[in-house]
Amino acid sequence: MKLITVAGPPSSGKTSVIIRLSEALREGNGDAVPRFGVLKFDCLTSFDAPRYAEAGITAKVGYSGKFCPDHFFVNNIAGGAEWGLRQGFDYLVTESAGLCNRCSPHIGGVLSVCIVDCLAGVHTPRKIGPMLKFADVIVITKGDIVSQAEREVFAWNVRQANATAQTLSVNGITGQGAFMLAKLVNSAREVTSLQDTRLRFTTPAAACAYCTGETRIGEAYQMGMMRHMEFD
Repeated sequence: MKLITVAGPPSSGKTSVIIRLSEALREGNGDAVPRFGVLKFDCLTSFDAPRYAEAGITAKVGYSGKFCPDHFFVNNIAGGAEWGLRQGFDYLVTESAGLCNRCSPHIGGVLSVCIVDCLAGVHTPRKIGPMLKFADVIVITKGDIVSQAEREVFAWNVRQANATAQTLSVNGITGQGAFMLAKLVNSAREVTSLQDTRLRFTTPAAACAYCTGETRIGEAYQMGMMRHMEFD
């Protein structure tokens, strides 16, 4: 099974790109229709399951709730890969939203994709952390909405943040560019287990009173791993 991790800011077009990717993979395999599944990691709620079902894609959705989405991802990705293997998928895509731009849901040896949209601002790529800087492929969406100059400046900032990644544009509405993404996905190596694999970067660190449910504000209630600013 080929495993692909997809991450990106909320509403950047991840679900639309994944659906277009599945269509391109089906068209590119002729009569041998591949089995395609999605493992969706979200925080509080998601409206993507009906969209995947409508596209004929088997999807499983998990909610992190009050837990850090990155830690939730690490806790569940090995079990998710085993689920995909039991389902007999040829391709399993994990989808997660980098809510704080510090997320690192990419695994060594597993093809990693980061999706960003042109509407986020030209400096956004250099504000995003490991999920863009350690990605193998960076997909730029919504390029049809901005000018050519804005697209070029945005792509330049993407290359400044990650000079080694393959960069391409995909239109989530028309599917333009999905064929090139499918070619990159087809080159990904297959996995049989994630046992003893490693994340490409550490997850956000926190072990403090607020992690365990504290809501009161003040130094008297701040225990554990803390970081304070210096004020004049």
